[in-house]
Amino acid sequence: MLPLKQFRGKAVAGVGNLLKKRKFRRGSAAVLFFVLITLIIAVDVVPPKVDLQPGQVSPASIFAPRSVVYEDRAKTEEVRRKAAEEVDRQYSKDPRVSSAVQTEINETLGQVRAVQTDENLNEAQRVDRLQEVIPFTLSRADLQFLSRDNPQDARSLQENLAGLVQQAMEAEKGIPSGDEEAVKENLAGRVRDLDLPAAYKNLGQGLITNFIRPNMFYDQEKTRLLQNIARESVPPVQRSIQEKEKIIGEGEIVTEEHLAKLEALGLIRPGTAFSGLVGAGMLVALLMMVVLFYLYQQNREIYRNAGHLYLIGLIVAGVLAVGKAVIAINVSQWPELGALFGYAVPMAAAGMLIAILLDSRLAVLVVAVMSFMLGLMTGGETRFGVVGLISGITGIYSVSKLSQRGDLARAGFYTGLSTMAAIFTMGLITNTPWSLLIISSLFLGLLNGLLSSILTNGALPYLESTFSITSSVRLLEISHPSNPLLKQLLTEAPGTYHHSIIVGNLAETAAEAVGGEPLLVRVGAYYHDIGKIKRPYFFIENQMASDNPHDKIAPSLSTLILTSHVKDGVEMARENKLPQAVIDIIEQHHGSSVCSFFYHKAIENGRNDNLTEDEFRYEGPRPQTKEAAIVMLADSVEAAVRSLQSPNQGRIEGLVRKIIKDKLMDGQLDECDLTLKDLDTIANSFLRVLSGIYHSRIEYPDARDMERRKSSGGGLRKQFARKNNGK
Repeated sequence: MLPLKQFRGKAVAGVGNLLKKRKFRRGSAAVLFFVLITLIIAVDVVPPKVDLQPGQVSPASIFAPRSVVYEDRAKTEEVRRKAAEEVDRQYSKDPRVSSAVQTEINETLGQVRAVQTDENLNEAQRVDRLQEVIPFTLSRADLQFLSRDNPQDARSLQENLAGLVQQAMEAEKGIPSGDEEAVKENLAGRVRDLDLPAAYKNLGQGLITNFIRPNMFYDQEKTRLLQNIARESVPPVQRSIQEKEKIIGEGEIVTEEHLAKLEALGLIRPGTAFSGLVGAGMLVALLMMVVLFYLYQQNREIYRNAGHLYLIGLIVAGVLAVGKAVIAINVSQWPELGALFGYAVPMAAAGMLIAILLDSRLAVLVVAVMSFMLGLMTGGETRFGVVGLISGITGIYSVSKLSQRGDLARAGFYTGLSTMAAIFTMGLITNTPWSLLIISSLFLGLLNGLLSSILTNGALPYLESTFSITSSVRLLEISHPSNPLLKQLLTEAPGTYHHSIIVGNLAETAAEAVGGEPLLVRVGAYYHDIGKIKRPYFFIENQMASDNPHDKIAPSLSTLILTSHVKDGVEMARENKLPQAVIDIIEQHHGSSVCSFFYHKAIENGRNDNLTEDEFRYEGPRPQTKEAAIVMLADSVEAAVRSLQSPNQGRIEGLVRKIIKDKLMDGQLDECDLTLKDLDTIANSFLRVLSGIYHSRIEYPDARDMERRKSSGGGLRKQFARKNNGK
């Protein structure tokens, strides 16, 4: 066996080797965030759950740990059942029944008339024949009377019966099943009132009794549909439980009402805690896989950067933890409002942070994923998830184009407005009382926007410094003229400062045209020459007098001084903790270009032996990004155009395109992703800005010219008068 000390040493070394492995670190972080998010979502900060059954004696007194509003399902079901029972039975009319009854009565009366008019039959035979054709029994006397031909009474009976049957069966209510006896009795009574012989009345009553039948039948499907509508129109019966309210006392018999209150508080449902935790874990795992798969397919750069993945997990876990705390807030004076605090979860903070630090499209996906988590965290309340999704997406689009720091405050305001609208809409859908709906919309909507803005502003600086990310907000901060480095540049190298401002304008316009990051380009241009602060008067733009110190030193030394401003600028930027993206622009804005002036000066001085361009080049590196290349081109163009003696549009355009071509041919743009089309677009952008700077101006006469004109011509006004008179 190994000695204990040696074993510990090997164990520590093994753990150290594991921690150095990238896959192990990423996997450990994924497991950590998975467990953390699952616990935040699934675990409630409430007393232990109880296991009670109806009819059982409660072993202890239970008090409400918090205020809650819940639906009394039993009472709601009772009210809905009563509403369904009040719906009348629905019937459907069968028009074929009325037609069949009319036909049967007319056929019977037609057979009676046929017997009456048959001259081949005597009276006794007619009576026997009538007994056969009439489907019910009549007295011998009625049959004998009917056997005689009486067309007027027969026609009157037929017409009256037709009217009565039609009136009864084709009415709106018809003859419902079960009501036919009452209808028959009514119609029979009306037949008795007819002005007809008794035998014909008895015949009519018999026909009514024998042939009238229901034509309205029970429509079960229609009845069930109306009952369902009646049930759904009844809103849920809401009950409220106050914090510390007694739910059940020790020794009391457990009832369904007790169980409903305990269930609403989350204190019951034995055996569901573990399964709920497992289900929440499975959902979190699936949602994490969705985000990772999206990154793998659509944004491989973030997927491969472990720090960015940690940042996403930290933001999601942090915002959910804040949301958990917000949901736990109790409003004892108004528990109905306290139950709606899920609307105030600052989901937009996660969206805004990810949009500012990483990517807007990724932020939309993360907010959508978190809305599902919020719904699970609030006990399946999808309304909170919907409002969180709307507020989160609003926050993302509000910060998608930050141009000044005030945009963050406006983003919080817009988020609050959208949350108010979403809460109001969901309140209408869930039948929230109007007073609670208005107050919750205003209060919780504004609270959501305020919390989102505060969290974003508060967390942003720490996340930027921890994960070395340059955000738009950080760039806006360092671009302010009050920044110490910019103030030092203004006071010690004013010409360089003015040059940097113009370069910033040129570069920003070009970056917008070719799809770069305009804000990064502008800030990079402001700082690209800060290294000149150390030796400002060795640079032409800061030389106020006519003496040029480079006239007194060797070209090689001049080159060393000029090229050192890049290294000096990088050192100063790092000392002042400027973002790495800005430092890269400072380091790359000259690439490996040649100081051609001093190179040719060295040649003119007769130093041709072993003289190479490499001795007069900047150290580099060449621009690695589109933004650094744009700053390089803008810097060269501004300096060259400023040196023109008589700048006009044609000369400026020729010079701009020549400089860009020279940089391209020198290989300075080989390592960035600019295309030839982009270079043409950049040239056009530069020309638009330069045309505004170097436009044509009126040449005003100096003081000597004015005096000479006054003495010779009596002043400008007299000359103008003479011209007009001459016309």
